[in-house]
Amino acid sequence: MQKLVVVTGGAGFVGSHLCERLVRDGHRVISLDNYFTGSRDNHVEGVEYRDGHSRDITRHIPERPDLVYHLGEYSRVEKSFEDPIDLVWDLNIAGTFAVLEFCRKHKSKLIYAGSSTKFADDGLGKSQSPYAWSKSGNTELVKNYGTWFGLEYAITYFYNVYGPGERGNGPYATLIGIFSEQYRRGLPLTVVSPGTQTRNFTHIEDIVEGLMLVGEKGNGDEFGIGSPEAFSVLEVADMFGHDKVMLPERRGNRMNAPVEDAKTRSLGWEPKRTLRTFLGETLEEVHKNTKRQSRILVFSTTFHPIEGVAEKALSDVIEALPNVHFDIVTTAHSKEARYSVSPHKNATIHRLGSGKKTDKYLLPLLGYWKAMEIYEKEKYIFAWSLMASYAALAATLFRRATFTPLLVTLANQRLHGIPFVFRLPLRFTLKHADQVSATESHQERAVTRLTPSTRLTASAQGGDAFANQIRFLYNDMLRKRMEQK
Repeated sequence: MQKLVVVTGGAGFVGSHLCERLVRDGHRVISLDNYFTGSRDNHVEGVEYRDGHSRDITRHIPERPDLVYHLGEYSRVEKSFEDPIDLVWDLNIAGTFAVLEFCRKHKSKLIYAGSSTKFADDGLGKSQSPYAWSKSGNTELVKNYGTWFGLEYAITYFYNVYGPGERGNGPYATLIGIFSEQYRRGLPLTVVSPGTQTRNFTHIEDIVEGLMLVGEKGNGDEFGIGSPEAFSVLEVADMFGHDKVMLPERRGNRMNAPVEDAKTRSLGWEPKRTLRTFLGETLEEVHKNTKRQSRILVFSTTFHPIEGVAEKALSDVIEALPNVHFDIVTTAHSKEARYSVSPHKNATIHRLGSGKKTDKYLLPLLGYWKAMEIYEKEKYIFAWSLMASYAALAATLFRRATFTPLLVTLANQRLHGIPFVFRLPLRFTLKHADQVSATESHQERAVTRLTPSTRLTASAQGGDAFANQIRFLYNDMLRKRMEQK
């Protein structure tokens, strides 16, 4: 029997696969998505797409659906500490309340996508992040609507979904997506410490099959949809058979989340795909069709042998990533440095100037011309300016000319009391960088005052996933160097 089904977040990873299955089974499907993380590239033929926030569901969908799958919420643990708390509230609390009222009014069955974080670390996970807290509270509200108003509902819980079409770039990328993208580019896999945190990875086809069964037969809470196979993050990285580098621990990063899938299995569901099989197919495809890249273009006012803690931390990063090649555009600065060679096998130094301290004043233009020259021969994952200084101006001009994503790290740079003549070029750099990585909170405040539009964490561009990860590594190396000093 054909049903009218609404899917919030229908242009997202899980939502688009669900929409495809619903259409294939003969249902009329309406997607409501505000494209915060969803993409029009995920549109499926036969689905009616409506662009809007779930809190405005009544305005966008006047029809009376038989079934509503509510997937359109904010869904990242670590990012919920960085993004404004009102964003999490707006997408997860205000949006879900509106969907509940919509379902109550139309007497539609609601399938809500809860979060398995509520089961993590012996139940402590539900309060470990703004995201986890909002999702846990929503599951209680859904159950109360069932008790108060007789709403027909079922609450599902996904466990680390992976598969074709998952996001591998940007701040909302998934673990398997990130690892796959880094492997494709020939980069080391970035593992968040301690690496022993375990996850149950579930293929998207198994997730969709579970959602279909719960939509048809499920009622109540605790419909977990997850593979019973658990792997640590380090074990997953080892499956790629590739270099890896450890990043500092992150807030809200749970250690475990046991799968609660008994009720879903009672409906006849069981997972059919394994992570090892999927990764084997993925890596085989990469080797067949992809030319792997592994070069980063670095702009630094000085470098070996003229080094402060910022430059020494860069050297530490270069040593930690032996399979990534660094092209470093810098000044000669002194006669001693003018003819010195790189101490790293995986770094090429491009020195500019005559070997004087005044070389830095010519670096914005000379550095830009040199970068454009080597850009004709090499393609870069991203450009990196060690600090927002003379070298950063060359990096900014290069970014504007080539659209290569630009990371600016501030290291131990002081940003208050800057003379007016230097403020304009500094603002120019901060405004056009894709990422600005501050080490101290006072730097963040100074940057925000100077250029309110500066992106302090990460952009959503396709080319800067590794830059988003490497800033954690660099800041960790920098802190260690500063402690030694």
